[in-house]
Amino acid sequence: MADVLEVRAEIESLIAGRTVCEQLRQVAERHPGAPAYSDPVEGGWATLGYAEARQRVLEIAAAFAALGLRPGEAVALMMVNRSEHVLADLGAVHAGGVGCTVYSTFAPEQIAFVADDVGARYAVLGGPADLARWEPVLDRLPGLRRVIMLEGAPGDERFLAWDDFLALGRSALATDPGAVEARWRAVTPEDVVTVLYTSGTTGMPKGVPLTHHNVLYEVEATNRMTSLPELGTQISYLTYAHIAERVLSLYLPLAKASHVHFCTDLANLGATLGQVRPMLFFGVPRVWEKMMARLLAVLATQPQEQQEAVRRAMAAGLAHVEAGQHGNTVTPEIQAAFEQADQSLLSIIRGMIGFDRARWTATGAAPLPGEVQRFFAGLGLKVIDVYGMTETTGAFTANSPDCYRLGSVGRAEPGAEVRIAEDGEILTRSPLNTRGYLNRPDGTAELIDADGWLHTGDIGTVDDDGFYRVVDRKKELIITSGGENISPAGIENHLKEHPLIGQALAYGDNRPFPVAVLTLDAEVAPGWAAARGIEGSLAELAEHPEVLKEVEAAIAAANAKLARVQQIKRWALLGTEWTAETEELTPSLKLKRRVIHAKYADVIEGLYAG
Repeated sequence: MADVLEVRAEIESLIAGRTVCEQLRQVAERHPGAPAYSDPVEGGWATLGYAEARQRVLEIAAAFAALGLRPGEAVALMMVNRSEHVLADLGAVHAGGVGCTVYSTFAPEQIAFVADDVGARYAVLGGPADLARWEPVLDRLPGLRRVIMLEGAPGDERFLAWDDFLALGRSALATDPGAVEARWRAVTPEDVVTVLYTSGTTGMPKGVPLTHHNVLYEVEATNRMTSLPELGTQISYLTYAHIAERVLSLYLPLAKASHVHFCTDLANLGATLGQVRPMLFFGVPRVWEKMMARLLAVLATQPQEQQEAVRRAMAAGLAHVEAGQHGNTVTPEIQAAFEQADQSLLSIIRGMIGFDRARWTATGAAPLPGEVQRFFAGLGLKVIDVYGMTETTGAFTANSPDCYRLGSVGRAEPGAEVRIAEDGEILTRSPLNTRGYLNRPDGTAELIDADGWLHTGDIGTVDDDGFYRVVDRKKELIITSGGENISPAGIENHLKEHPLIGQALAYGDNRPFPVAVLTLDAEVAPGWAAARGIEGSLAELAEHPEVLKEVEAAIAAANAKLARVQQIKRWALLGTEWTAETEELTPSLKLKRRVIHAKYADVIEGLYAG
């Protein structure tokens, strides 16, 4: 405990008095010409350097002030990842305001709730598609003074075109530069820098205020865990409504002078990886799963001899990563086999997919199936787990490239206290913890106890070396009618190890045995079927005897790894894909269990019939 508090005090001293505004000023002075943000344009990239980016931020801050934004007021943002998103957010903060990115998958009702709850006075939207989600509820938001549109601003006086907004800022800043200077210098470490809304597996989202102090502590802790050099390259593609993306591609770059490339469409991620070759890359499990599925599909088209060569090389890669875990030893034989495999094949494959310069590859937000982690280990990539919540400003436990244990979520981050409660719940206490939910005192009382411990709602374990594992959500554990406590996530991860299965939901609360509702992977299934001369839509494939036979084999393989009470007795394969848009997944691609239970109640009941 003494060591933890000493490290905490050291970090606290390092960031004392600092704000995100000051952090941007320092990086712009230290590396004025270094590339900061690059947007994709036809034929290449449009890039802003750090000094230029800060000038733009000050102009935006002046524009917000000229429009009447007062310190502490919120600006809501909804658009794809692009430089304007970051600049508008930082501009609001430099004017003394609070940035609040809203999930672009939220329904109008949810948008209205968030905008009202956070007290949004201005909104910055990307274009007509974003406006279409806001338009039905604009009349219910009298506190919203103006809507700034990057593209397609209507003629209504309530709207303001982005170019006009920037022109206003340039004029205001030139007229009185001292006013903006006074604004950002008045911001304190304990002021709120952003409010993020938990995407929520049920009900309306909860607002989580995070301070400058929260995010700068997380930045320093992350910096120590990743050990990345300055001026590195990275990709921003997950929504800024997600805490991981905010920390990694909005706040961390201000400390590392990183060059952030924006990927505006997830469909272009593969191509963007090849162009950028990032040093840092974070992906939620579904991103890694899809990447693995695509690589397996390509491998399946290669001659058998080539496939065998890749498998042998990947066996050497996996052995090397497994031997490098904390407490293990990389023997000279393992090292030599890996170096040979890496030189002949693995480094070439990593280069083909854009990971040849990767120094830190990680995952979080949900458990990464072990089969996926082992697959990338076979390529010589350590896809390490981190664990945290919006309420803890992101990760509070993490593996690092030099100290990791596969299947765990790592050790406590520098200065963070973590413990397992008597009922198995993971608790944490550190400067990373939010002060509580916005406008929800009852929820805050449930989240943080009188001693300052934040209750995660996750059940976990810790080993003798301090590596934590997350078993499941406390409220999502299945308790069968026989009284057995079962983790649905554990079952689901085994089911998803087969590339044909895209999503899996295990069910069995107060039932005699677990059942599963499954979907096909929309990218893998068509290719798998075509290779076997099978044609049809996803719905048709879900009913094809050969597909059902293969899924049945996948169920049997998963069951072989599970205790008898955990084994799936019956299952159903749907002919649809689950997405955030179809409401079975949250925007961060976690299962909305209650939504699925309700939406497919007839399917589930059918599995228990008779």
